[in-house]
Amino acid sequence: MLRKMGEAVARVARKVNETVESGSDTLDLAECKLVSFPIGIYKILRNVTDQIHLITLANNELKSLTSKFMTTFRQLQELHLEGNFLQDLPNEVSTLRHLKAIDLSRNQFHDFPEQLTTLPALETINLEENEIVDVPVEKLAAMPALRSINLRFNPLNAEVRVIAPPLIKFDMLMSPEDARASPP
Repeated sequence: MLRKMGEAVARVARKVNETVESGSDTLDLAECKLVSFPIGIYKILRNVTDQIHLITLANNELKSLTSKFMTTFRQLQELHLEGNFLQDLPNEVSTLRHLKAIDLSRNQFHDFPEQLTTLPALETINLEENEIVDVPVEKLAAMPALRSINLRFNPLNAEVRVIAPPLIKFDMLMSPEDARASPP
């Protein structure tokens, strides 16, 4: 068990160092078995956080992200968090003024993360395969840059399905209702 943890930590450290040394704008920590974002990474990255535009934390075991994560990586343009155990986002996600795309698919959101509706640059939201019932349609309709939102495989209520189409000028992907109801 400890050896496995050590290997995971070493892999994370290696990936972080690659980012720093190469001057890359991407931090890829996908599939590192992370339960939380390692605090030590903030120190290592402190001189390069402004150049990081894409972070991938896909397919880990994250249950939450801290406000520090959001306020540290203010220049983020893309954030990939699919395949975790997230149920909500910290309020500080609203500091990500440059964020264009966020992937929260295959998580455990029951409520639509409304902080996203305050992001002026956000173009794409992927919330496929969560447990979301209700969506703030009016707030989404008012988002200046939003082009696409994926809500497939969520138990959306009927009201959302009726209200959304006439109000929304962007692509809103929803599953056909019967796809979830009837077993194959």
